[in-house]
Amino acid sequence: MPGENLSRDEARERAELLSVDRYEVALDLRSAVGESPGDASVGEPDNAPDGAPDGPAADGPGAPRTFRSVTTIHFRSARPGVATFVDLVAPSVTSLTLNGRSLDPSVVFDGSRIALYGLAEENVLVVDARCAYSRTGEGMHRFVDPEDGEVYLYTQYEPADARRVFANFEQPDLKAPFTFEVTAPAGWTVWSNGETTGSGAETGVWTFAETKPISTYITAVVAGPYHHVTDVYRRALPDGSTLEIPLGALCRKGLARHFDADDIFLVTKQGLDFFHDNFDYPYPFGKYDQAFVPEYNIGAMENPGCVTFREDYVFRGKVTQASYERRANVILHEMAHMWFGDLVTMRWWDDLWLKESFADFMGSLAQAEATRFTNAWVTFANNRKSWAYRADQLPSTHPVTADIRDLEDAKLNFDGITYAKGASVLKQLVAYAGREAFLEGARRYFKRHAYGNTRLGDLLSVLAETSGRDMVSWSRSWLETAGVNSLTPAVTYDASGHVTELAVLQEATESHPELRPHRVAVGLYRRESVDAELVRYARAEVDVDGPRTVVTELAGAERPDLILVNDDDLTYCKIRFDEGSLETLREYLGELTDPLARALCWSALWNLTRDGLMPARDFIQLVLRFAGRESDIGVLQRLHAWAQGALIHYAAPQWREEGARALAEGALRELRLAGPGSQHQLTWARFFASTATSDADFQLLRGLLGNTAKIDGLDVDQELRWSFLRPLAAHGLADESVIAAELARDDTASGKRHQVRCLASRPSEEVKANAWADVVDSDALSNALVEATIAGFAQPGQRELTAPYAEKYFEMIERVWAERSIQIGMDLVEGLYPSLQDRQETVRDTDNWLAAHPDAPPALRRLVLEARDDLARALAAQACDATAAVTSG
Repeated sequence: MPGENLSRDEARERAELLSVDRYEVALDLRSAVGESPGDASVGEPDNAPDGAPDGPAADGPGAPRTFRSVTTIHFRSARPGVATFVDLVAPSVTSLTLNGRSLDPSVVFDGSRIALYGLAEENVLVVDARCAYSRTGEGMHRFVDPEDGEVYLYTQYEPADARRVFANFEQPDLKAPFTFEVTAPAGWTVWSNGETTGSGAETGVWTFAETKPISTYITAVVAGPYHHVTDVYRRALPDGSTLEIPLGALCRKGLARHFDADDIFLVTKQGLDFFHDNFDYPYPFGKYDQAFVPEYNIGAMENPGCVTFREDYVFRGKVTQASYERRANVILHEMAHMWFGDLVTMRWWDDLWLKESFADFMGSLAQAEATRFTNAWVTFANNRKSWAYRADQLPSTHPVTADIRDLEDAKLNFDGITYAKGASVLKQLVAYAGREAFLEGARRYFKRHAYGNTRLGDLLSVLAETSGRDMVSWSRSWLETAGVNSLTPAVTYDASGHVTELAVLQEATESHPELRPHRVAVGLYRRESVDAELVRYARAEVDVDGPRTVVTELAGAERPDLILVNDDDLTYCKIRFDEGSLETLREYLGELTDPLARALCWSALWNLTRDGLMPARDFIQLVLRFAGRESDIGVLQRLHAWAQGALIHYAAPQWREEGARALAEGALRELRLAGPGSQHQLTWARFFASTATSDADFQLLRGLLGNTAKIDGLDVDQELRWSFLRPLAAHGLADESVIAAELARDDTASGKRHQVRCLASRPSEEVKANAWADVVDSDALSNALVEATIAGFAQPGQRELTAPYAEKYFEMIERVWAERSIQIGMDLVEGLYPSLQDRQETVRDTDNWLAAHPDAPPALRRLVLEARDDLARALAAQACDATAAVTSG
């Protein structure tokens, strides 16, 4: 990463100086195929300067495989005669011309920037470079399918990796139209942001229509022998015309038999209907392709007209409705970006929330109101907000509007605060200002700033217009301060059992003492009889402001069994309970009929566990007692993950063996009780495999793999086979030959990832040493296989085996951060932190490293500090759990 950073100040200065009229980008990707980099012939793109040399595909043995990239940039300077720079991360530059004047690459190119001197008022820069294919998912990623040997390419740029593919001014506020031309191998198809204007089916040269003005990070190229399905969306517009949007969906050929494009198109059309109904601004980018691509680092990317997704959303086996719901949410999230982020873009990464928070909120809103996934807000409360609560309690927490000094800061701020807290805050805003005022503000925002860049104040001004509310004060409380408040009910009763007073107490932490205005609903729940369900019988909305707010409307209500603050999940807060409510949940949580209320209670109980206020064993017992009655499959899957997290990180070490046995027994019991062939059966099967501990458990898993055991209705497909094999490998019951045999059954990209994970999970010193060397001492593995190796390396049952690597971790992190790409650096620093060495000595070692490295890159220090905080939290929770054991004993 040396020299590749860009500061906010540098970007601001360049934006004040330059305006970009257009880009013309020509890429020759024929070098993507062939046995070695030097074998591929390289042609000359049409817009290459006359006589420009082709250059070698690589500089020699060990050099990266490269492609030719020729970029012509038309731009203007506000101050002729001054200097600036253009961004390019590439192995070499063949030639450079500025306004017809040749520049010496050896003088002006340092590997990440090209220095430009003596600018004219109007300028034309031509850069002919050799850019490298990526194996890290950043830039032009190249993937070879092990199943059939086919090569697939796609780009991924956010926040600043377009410069790995073509020369540009890599910052979001220097928007411009783009024209792409791509020369590809025979038999390939190429997609980009614009519609195809020249098919390369015969010539190999693909040309695309000029885009609208967009930022560099959302340009895109997808190329290869992809399986491609088409459809069309039509809509009558108010002026009597018809909007027609060509739709495309694509995946690797090896996944074509699993590709349910019809469902993808269904959700896509439902989303387009919803956003057109509410935004009053027609989709502005022509076509709408959605590419599901291999080895993708993130969920998806909102490239206008050419959205990319991780191919995990193409389901190879049976999955639950929660998986389809997650995919639909991602589709709608990216679609919302077409307006929030692509049409109107933040000026700098400080205001990343202007696109991500809105996309997260609008994606869930569209899902709940326009698709079959009507319980989307349950998933949001149970899943997305738990991500936000964790992030907002880390020492690195930040306001929704963050202070982003440079690109490394920006990369780390794609976090739970920017996404889920921001979306929660917007949900609070809708409750505070009104839905119509919010949507009308969005409409004005689009029309006022179309194809431009904005800051926080631009949005606040239109929302103030439409709502009549004081948005400056609201923003100061919700967007410009960090931390999460806790809301707790305080209630008194009269002699007849009626509420005398019910108040909501608001608390904040010492480090972030801000008390905020909350629009909340307070729900009262009770059981009408011994066998009755727990239902709501009274509800009141109130504006909580300050440390204590009385809910006058509920005075005189009959005594409740449960008081739920933030009923209906209107605000962003940690819910606490009075003692009576907590006792009710311990006994009757399964009787709570409303799925959102139930999800909120589960989330609150999990926060109590993480905060060291509820013993981990108590939470696990609640899961064992009530999870089998959970109807929402997404909530059930989240409970399984939380229960495992509680056992691994928050339970007292001396209770782990007993807790693990209880979880495995409970999972097997529920598996046998679940309806044959049901999604609940599948979910419990996976959970059972992940919790298996006894010889009998492992014998059952082996029997299910070998068809000598059977559970009625359970289809053990290939994905489930890998789920069953992983615990056998981790416990030393499946050796390399068994894993190799499974790969032979599933010799695919997915199978290879599973195999690598299983191999790294085996309980052997040699295995751990090899896995560590593969990811720390070598960069030969792709991003997907690095991820799989790390997942296999750290196993909860192998704490002693991996203990020696705690010291090695602190010795290597500064080196890998400097040598690897930021994505791989993040994967290694986060994934290999010795969190399973959960003792005070590890906290001390972390503190020592932080003290000894005050000048380490801030982004690296942040990752280490966050890991340290998670470990300290785990130790505090373990102490709580151990105290509970002593007390109960």
